[in-house]
Amino acid sequence: MRENGPVTSATRQPGTPAAALRPRLIATDLDGTLLRDDKSVSPRTVAALAAAEAAGIEVFFVTGRPARWMDVVSDHVHGHGLAICGNGAAVVDLHGGPGTHRFVKVRELARDNALDVVRLLRGAAPGTVFAVEQTYGFHQEPAYPKLHMEIPDNLLPAEALLAADGPDADQPVLKILAYHPDLDPDAFLALARQAIGDRANVTRSSPSALLEVSGPGVSKASTLALCCAERGIVQEDVVAFGDMPNDVEMLTWAGRSYAMGNAHPDVVAAASGRTVANNDDGVAVVIERLLGRHG
Repeated sequence: MRENGPVTSATRQPGTPAAALRPRLIATDLDGTLLRDDKSVSPRTVAALAAAEAAGIEVFFVTGRPARWMDVVSDHVHGHGLAICGNGAAVVDLHGGPGTHRFVKVRELARDNALDVVRLLRGAAPGTVFAVEQTYGFHQEPAYPKLHMEIPDNLLPAEALLAADGPDADQPVLKILAYHPDLDPDAFLALARQAIGDRANVTRSSPSALLEVSGPGVSKASTLALCCAERGIVQEDVVAFGDMPNDVEMLTWAGRSYAMGNAHPDVVAAASGRTVANNDDGVAVVIERLLGRHG
């Protein structure tokens, strides 16, 4: 199918009435998925999200973004107002608005594991530089490029940032970021996973060679599964959307899943269906169909 071709059904029973296909929970990535390339939420998508909530379907934003970057969707939360941030490292209550988000659940990366990751990646991929994401802080090495629209709290070697007496040592580490200026992004991911093994979970969501490293077993999928279990929701009642490798586990876990028309090939392979691109409101297209509003 062409990249922006028609939506592919993710159900095995295409004749089933739309009401019977309604999930109990929709889990959607943000960048490259729910958001358009200009980082906006289109009016059509806003309406679809509101309609889903009105129909009794919970909507979870599930993103690699830190909590402080959630202002882009904080005006569109309904009901529970929870989001899964940092690739599963935190569940955040967005009701308070930007700057007042409350951490409901934190799944941290132990500093010893993080230091092991830094050591192993420095050996496997010389030239790798690091940043450290904490609940309320962001720190980076001096050579780490300006990839984020913010000023780091500290500029220090990763070993100092992750030391027991390092900056904000009382705050959990949610993830570390590893950037390489020359390696192919997918090759860097494969190399890092081989080098790190089970010490941490490694993924990526950037078009550049930027890896995101979380605690062992921490992913969008595993934290989403915990949130669903707390609500008595089984995976068959979850519909998920994504576009990059950090979405693969979530799309594989969910009962139904959709790769965006702009998705990475690994995401297309993992999902049970496909929708149009983020700039064409691919999430809204599927939600409308699930609610029986179109087609």
